[in-house]
Amino acid sequence: MPLSELIGSLSTNPYFGAGFGLFGLGAGAAMLRKGAQLGSILFRRHYMITLEIPCRDKSYHWVLNWITVRGAKKTQHLSVETSFEKFDTGYVKTKYDFIPSIGTHLFSYNGNWIRVERTRETMGQDITAGRPWESVTLTAFGRDKTLFFNILEEARTLALSQYEGKTVMYTAWGSEWRPFGHPKRRRPLNSVVLDQGVADRILADIREFVRDPAWYLDRGIPYRRGYLLYGPPGCGKSSFITALAGELEFGICVLNLSERGLTDDRLNHLLSVAPQNSIILLEDVDAAFVTREESSQVSTAYEGLNSVTLSGLLNCLDGVASSEARLLFMTTNYIDRLDPALIRPGRVDLREYVGYCSKHQLEQMYKRFYDDPNHATKFAEAVLATGSKTSAAQIQGYFMRYKHESPDTVLANIDQIWG
Repeated sequence: MPLSELIGSLSTNPYFGAGFGLFGLGAGAAMLRKGAQLGSILFRRHYMITLEIPCRDKSYHWVLNWITVRGAKKTQHLSVETSFEKFDTGYVKTKYDFIPSIGTHLFSYNGNWIRVERTRETMGQDITAGRPWESVTLTAFGRDKTLFFNILEEARTLALSQYEGKTVMYTAWGSEWRPFGHPKRRRPLNSVVLDQGVADRILADIREFVRDPAWYLDRGIPYRRGYLLYGPPGCGKSSFITALAGELEFGICVLNLSERGLTDDRLNHLLSVAPQNSIILLEDVDAAFVTREESSQVSTAYEGLNSVTLSGLLNCLDGVASSEARLLFMTTNYIDRLDPALIRPGRVDLREYVGYCSKHQLEQMYKRFYDDPNHATKFAEAVLATGSKTSAAQIQGYFMRYKHESPDTVLANIDQIWG
């Protein structure tokens, strides 16, 4: 059969025509679908912006809280986070915060529609937090990244507003710092009475350090500062640091060198990632180590209890990999137990003795508790006349016991300070 007759017969065949038509429709639909997908990809790539925030990022909870407060107020799909709010009186109130649940949400912000997708991984888990990995993805029209920058800044400001006027305590949690307990109301610096000039010297030194970092950089000096407060227990070392943080509007990162699982590498990392505007506090540093001279005399039964070594701490404080822009305080009741290398200049730049109450301290503490400055000197002289050493904690406890008594009663029962 000639080719022309074959083509003619196929064209008149109804089965062949129907099949060819279906094939054409299928191919056309596939092309349209492929074109739509390609167009959607190109549109999202060039005319939409996306921001992914993983749960390990510091801004994750800030953004979730901001979305709840500022944006998705009308969403009906929520998760709950229970927390506790502590008042100055000590009363603790249970607080429920509703945040967008896992899924997709839509809200408007400054005339821009934003799609929020909160996802959770069912297989992976954050070991330090003990919960699954999560992320939040924000998607908006346009190409201006300023929108997301403004959202992050507003979320940060909103989150930090709850700490305004308070001191935040941080504790080491895994490889990061996390707020510990409730933020404390800032303690006035003059509420901790040290010997004359001690508080002023420390505060002036810190303000100069914070004010002029260029002085250190221009001279090639590491921009960090270390302080050592030493003296008998109960004399106000820790209380002063707390009040000092409130005066500077800093937080306090409390680090326990005897913590199980704390290694040299983790210690160095924690010192490097400490929150900005915070004081790193190593309390009772003498309890963590013995001097190298004494180490040979220590029983082997105590070996291995501490994972942090003295050499590791020395390198963290003043080694090649030590962090910059750091404000560190150490406290000890027994300075003679500290290794000389630990408190040499460069690691400890200023040391102050915080000891038993002097006449100045006794007078100032009396004036703070009683509206009777005329008896302050008499009280101080009477306490010193006994010849007994008195800590600030003992004096405060005595004043609390006789807070409603007359000045004559307070003077008459001085022997109860040590009772």
